[in-house]
Amino acid sequence: MSRSKRTDSDSTGVLLALGNKYSAEILCAAETPKSAQALSEDIEIPIATCYRRIEELVDAGLLTCEGRQLSEEGRRTNIYRRTVDELEVDFSDDTPQFSRKRRTEAKNQLQDQLGE
Repeated sequence: MSRSKRTDSDSTGVLLALGNKYSAEILCAAETPKSAQALSEDIEIPIATCYRRIEELVDAGLLTCEGRQLSEEGRRTNIYRRTVDELEVDFSDDTPQFSRKRRTEAKNQLQDQLGE
């Protein structure tokens, strides 16, 4: 897993996204690929709120759309998974700095295989 450091506007976007209610819960629940509906049900939040938080997390680079699949109702729906396993925020300077431990594709594939 690689670590990357970012500052300024990147950290502002991440902190804003994480500061919203339910964002951390969505990231935890999105360890495996899930639809917005599944995330909404898992966390027990309204679907509209879930979609707003997903959009913010995608914009911040913390969540990614992994593709589309058919829902139980037969509609195409996006599937999301988190892009990080760990975030570290450093507030000791004038602006927050953070490092993130990205999820590797190998870890995603291994987890998908073990989950089946």
